[in-house]
Amino acid sequence: MIVLRGIPASAGVAIGKVLLFDSEDLLVPHRTITEDQIPYEVLRFEEALIQTRHQILKIQKRLADELGQEHAEIFNAHLLVLEDQTLREEILTGLKTQRLNVEMMFNEVIRRHLRAFSRTEDEYLRERTADIEDVRKRVLRNLLGRHADVLGQLDEPVVVVAHSLSPSETAQMHKRHVLAFITDIGGRTGHTAIMAKSLEIPAVVGVEVATKRIKKDDLVIVDGTHGEVIVEPDADTIRRYEVEQRRNQEISRQLLQVKDLPAQTLDQHRVVLSANIELPDEMPSVVAHGAEGVGLYRTEFFYLNRTDLPTEEEQFQAYKSAAEALKPSPVIIRTVDLGGDKFFSPLDLPSEMNPFMGWRAIRFSLARPDIFRMQLRAILRASPYGNLKLMYPMISGLPELQRANEILQEVREELRRDGLPFAEPLQVGAMIEVPSAALTCDLLAKEVQFFSIGTNDLIQYALAVDRVNEKIAYLYEPTHPGVLRLVKHIIEAGHAAGLWVGMCGEMAGEPALALWLLGMGLDEFSVSPVQVPVIKKIIRAVEHRTAQAIAQEALALPTGKEVEDFLTAHLRRLVPEFAE
Repeated sequence: MIVLRGIPASAGVAIGKVLLFDSEDLLVPHRTITEDQIPYEVLRFEEALIQTRHQILKIQKRLADELGQEHAEIFNAHLLVLEDQTLREEILTGLKTQRLNVEMMFNEVIRRHLRAFSRTEDEYLRERTADIEDVRKRVLRNLLGRHADVLGQLDEPVVVVAHSLSPSETAQMHKRHVLAFITDIGGRTGHTAIMAKSLEIPAVVGVEVATKRIKKDDLVIVDGTHGEVIVEPDADTIRRYEVEQRRNQEISRQLLQVKDLPAQTLDQHRVVLSANIELPDEMPSVVAHGAEGVGLYRTEFFYLNRTDLPTEEEQFQAYKSAAEALKPSPVIIRTVDLGGDKFFSPLDLPSEMNPFMGWRAIRFSLARPDIFRMQLRAILRASPYGNLKLMYPMISGLPELQRANEILQEVREELRRDGLPFAEPLQVGAMIEVPSAALTCDLLAKEVQFFSIGTNDLIQYALAVDRVNEKIAYLYEPTHPGVLRLVKHIIEAGHAAGLWVGMCGEMAGEPALALWLLGMGLDEFSVSPVQVPVIKKIIRAVEHRTAQAIAQEALALPTGKEVEDFLTAHLRRLVPEFAE
């Protein structure tokens, strides 16, 4: 039995036989050509590009029908590669000067671009190599007269293991035949990971040695929740994970029982349980999992995989649709959080040594008020159609918050002059995810109606731990006493100022920490839709006064490990079915 570890990309457990998927490192022929053969090679190249474009458009149409237009737009990046005039000119020039066949020229040029992308320190750009590599293989297959649709023609359930999977390869998967997938490379922000979650296929990426250590027809267990792959497990391990699978099924069954019940403790303490979403077509999942609204609507995905800015009308229609879908439940829209690991290429964002601490989020919005105003106009215009709220990301001090509110007020006045309706008042909040904001909550509270704690960044900034660096992942510790004290301070400062306080970071969806947060008086938990039933069950299974006593005891413990063990032990005792 071998245990391999990677990055959890899509939650769940799967057990099955391996299909070792070779996405074809195609053997490219090398031959010289004469001058009179150049027009023929150019013609072959143009025909291959047209054929590839038709194939990608066909995939886009199927994805739009099955998963929604937003997922289909992932392939806009592929189409942009095909239409890149600079790339085409390089290839055509190479044909004339080097007198090599078009397959060889195309492959050389594309590989040069791939090497440039792979050397960048920017994680988002590195992951875009999958889009370019996908186009490379498709064009080459068409030039060579070879076609591959292995993943779309499966007739039995398998676990797919591959060095990498392109978005179009993932799009070929059907849930009934692909139990899970494992890749050597990749990260949480890649398109492949996003699509795995949408398909609800467990996935572990970034395993590095998966294709070297796993063989065809091996039996594997894929734990997409914890990022583990177990190869040729023994009988006891199989039984343990079969129990985990049944536990997940039982959670789904219990969801039907608690779906329409409030997130309320045994002694009648009420909290709000919301969902985090990235794409508009996740709304049905929000409702299906029993959430009471959206606590975090990430809007930066409107800006990715495209060559132009999203228009005000496009954003308005998306926000309006979300508001109407969940009315009267709240939908909290976070203003755009570009930068860090999310880049919009036409904006020519600078390369930064520390992008997570650089020109991003509210800093970007205040520096580009044209983009910021357009988004605020769209949000305000959509506000009469439901219960919309907005919040600003990465506030680090009072001047940023005051300036953001000034711009918001100016936009309100513009809409009045234009005769366009909007809801008044509109609740405005600040994400507290920077230590300086956490320590000055009393000052920030005067400018907003609520706080939402963004623990993903708060933890990495407080502990000086890059949360996407696997080498120091062990230091990323939500239970660290320093983190707990910051969260406690934020909740207490918010309440002292009469604000409600939510949390939209991953910490809110961790069962043991949810118990602690409940005891600390958190007003709103916003988690991924699939975590909603777990957190609701915990809340409904305990008394608030019990959670309060547990939370106070945990604060007195000196290390994160002791906190984690203490909270997990209480969770097992109080809600044994959800203890990790």
